[in-house]
Amino acid sequence: MNPGTIPRRPVRIGNASGFYGDRIAAFREMVDGGPIDVVTGDYLAELTMLILWKARKKDPDSGYAKTFLTQMKQVLVDCIDKNIKIVVNAGGLNPAGLAEKVRELAAELDVDVKVAHVEGDDLHPRLSDLQKAGHPLRHLDNGVALADADVEPVSANVYLGGWGITAALQAGADIVICPRVTDASLVVGASAWWHEWTRENFDALAGSVLAGHIIECGPQATGGNYSQINEVVDRRYPGFPVAEVAHDGSFVITKHPDTGGLVSVGTVTAQLLYEVDHPRYLNPDVTAHFDTARVEQEDENRVRVSNVVGTPPPTSLKVAMNYVGGFRNTMTMVLTGLDIEEKAAWATEELFEILGGRKAFDDSDVQLLRFDRSDPVTAAQASAHLRVTVKDRDRSKVDRAFSGAVMELALGGYAGFHTTTPPSSATEFGVYWPTLIPSSEVEHVVVHHDGSRETIPHTAGVAAARTESEPASDEPTHDDGDRPVTRRPIGHVVAARSGDKGGKANVGVWTDSDERWNWLRVHLTVDRFVELVPEATGLNISRYEFANLRALNFVVDRFLGDGVASSTRPDAQAKGLGEYLRARHTDVPDELVDG
Repeated sequence: MNPGTIPRRPVRIGNASGFYGDRIAAFREMVDGGPIDVVTGDYLAELTMLILWKARKKDPDSGYAKTFLTQMKQVLVDCIDKNIKIVVNAGGLNPAGLAEKVRELAAELDVDVKVAHVEGDDLHPRLSDLQKAGHPLRHLDNGVALADADVEPVSANVYLGGWGITAALQAGADIVICPRVTDASLVVGASAWWHEWTRENFDALAGSVLAGHIIECGPQATGGNYSQINEVVDRRYPGFPVAEVAHDGSFVITKHPDTGGLVSVGTVTAQLLYEVDHPRYLNPDVTAHFDTARVEQEDENRVRVSNVVGTPPPTSLKVAMNYVGGFRNTMTMVLTGLDIEEKAAWATEELFEILGGRKAFDDSDVQLLRFDRSDPVTAAQASAHLRVTVKDRDRSKVDRAFSGAVMELALGGYAGFHTTTPPSSATEFGVYWPTLIPSSEVEHVVVHHDGSRETIPHTAGVAAARTESEPASDEPTHDDGDRPVTRRPIGHVVAARSGDKGGKANVGVWTDSDERWNWLRVHLTVDRFVELVPEATGLNISRYEFANLRALNFVVDRFLGDGVASSTRPDAQAKGLGEYLRARHTDVPDELVDG
């Protein structure tokens, strides 16, 4: 905040979209549900950029989130009447195109609206020049230079910061259409505009980063996807979250009155830990230290977060690249009754004999999914699934040639053969390539509502601030004494939230008392985590402590392979990994278990 400026009241920022395809009615509900100053919407993920590229390949005028226009038809007039600002990243690969579509819609609705948009994230046309200039664009996880990978990216977008949004709002924009900014930048830019922060207000900026991170996924902060199901007594669809961001960067997470769900320390903690790595959270405008945050229940459905420390940002920016990895196809065979494992082995052997062996494909994945029970009382309880996925750069190998081969087992394979779907066609899949680029190589531009262009300078960063790979936190090497224990689900005493970061999976686990925390931090080491999640065996795992939250965060490299778009896992985004961990049995002290 500028010296001498009288602090304004907290800005009320509500998020109405957590992904492209989220609840259409959320925008209407946010505008109608109570007082609001800014509505944000997060439409982009690594996978979404590939989806938008495919859409633009068919129609050069597309490349943005079309559902945003549907929402604007419903609320634009009311937003202008109520002086509600709108800040979204729905622009995707074509923010200028979406901005023009919004202007056309405004003309149809006979409403005067000032629309600005942000540019500068698209590095795809410059990839060759950047490499010639000495930027290897190394993959953040494996260190391979792009030139050595023999791939051709179809998209390359920098995660921009929030100051372009701030500049657009300062110039009078009602709507700011963004491309690939960071998820938190929507809230950072709006908060900095409202409170007139300077670039050196690092603590305040760090608070707004955390606020943006918490509300970016919509109702995940208000009781959705929450492991402590018994705490959510209002099972109506959760109200989307509102962040009341104060001039010092502290904030309250809440929701509109008479909406479903829950806002508690637990729901906020769950989202705080979602898809994070190190407690030092790097953004283009500030480095936010999440392990300094104080999270407290202020009132019913009101959680206050304060004390977030900020330091200068890194000198580099993250880039999300995607390339087409090839084609894949999946067929699922149903196995019923007795001899499940033998039937699965026979089907696998027979299928790949027809197909010319596993080596005929670039990659293949076979998973036996067991749902069957002993002495089943229904046919469903007698069934298991054999899920076979093949991937190859040659579409013809994995198209109907593959799914047709599966159907050849119908009369010549195991007893009871049937599939969950008819023969399927191959689909194109993409591979995510995260890398870094010096911020000095990126021109962050805002195109104001009057058509004028303004270049947004980057905040002076700290080169040493970004360390993408660090050793795990030191782990306790001793137990905490001899106490009666019972082998039971670890979820009886801990909560969890999991998700994806490219090819990585993260699992945040936390608990609700000092006694449980003292046990958790000693008990749940990396070795114990692997014991409970055997599929993580052999993978690099980082373990981080968030003592302020009584939480641990585990980051498992390559758990999802090359990322969501190419993963062959049934749970490609690791959404269920935390719940799987909670279901696993371990020795839990009896005195820590309620009842």
